[in-house]
Amino acid sequence: MISRSTKVEQFRALHESGCFVIPNPWDVAGLGFRALATTSSGYAFSKGKKDGEKEVGRDESLAYAAEIAASTTVPVTADLEDCYEDTPEGVAETVRLAAEAGLAGLSIEDRQPKPGQPIRDFNTAVARVAAAVEAARKYDIVLTARADGMGKGVYGLDEAIRRLKAFEALGAEVLYAPGVPDLASLEQICSSVSAPVNHLLGQGVSGLTFEQIAEVGVRRISVGGSLARAASGALMKIGQEIATGNYTALESAPAWNSLRDPKSVI
Repeated sequence: MISRSTKVEQFRALHESGCFVIPNPWDVAGLGFRALATTSSGYAFSKGKKDGEKEVGRDESLAYAAEIAASTTVPVTADLEDCYEDTPEGVAETVRLAAEAGLAGLSIEDRQPKPGQPIRDFNTAVARVAAAVEAARKYDIVLTARADGMGKGVYGLDEAIRRLKAFEALGAEVLYAPGVPDLASLEQICSSVSAPVNHLLGQGVSGLTFEQIAEVGVRRISVGGSLARAASGALMKIGQEIATGNYTALESAPAWNSLRDPKSVI
């Protein structure tokens, strides 16, 4: 049995050792990666719910993340959206619960569930990250602070960097700005901060190699809900073929034993 504190140490060491890939499963899985991250969107899709609108609540999100954390010996960090709370005190409570759930890390976004105003203002976002950082230190868990405005089309690169620098000054251990438009912008983010930067595949710039992403200074590469969307796309395609009487696509399905032992499909 590996303790949570050991997983936290492993997770921090990964960010210090160089660039690595952290996939985002939405249920229990294992393919040989050195760390895992949950995905709020992937999990919401699997339940037929909307992401980012609190159709999935804190308790449900933490329960699913805890199940993944308990099933593996590698560190697991949870995508906990905006920490599901409006106040700094509520954010701190979410951090505490994440640690109790056995997680090595969690993320907090400056996003909020308001369709006409999807991003919180700068001061509010900073206050919430400050509360999350204080709690993360108290409960020894790796905090990733996200600036989501580029991905939502609310603000540009300069504001994203301003927020990330503020989050870093507060003590966030990892920084994250989904929706980076190009490699030059990604390099500018990495050169503007000292903390490890996470880059999201499947949103913003595409077609980059691992080497290109690592060379500009990124320490962690995640896929967000892309795995879930790819799986859902395959399911929809096969379902449409079955509906027309074509069953050949089912022959490409993994063998029963490989699903019992996912490592066998690597």
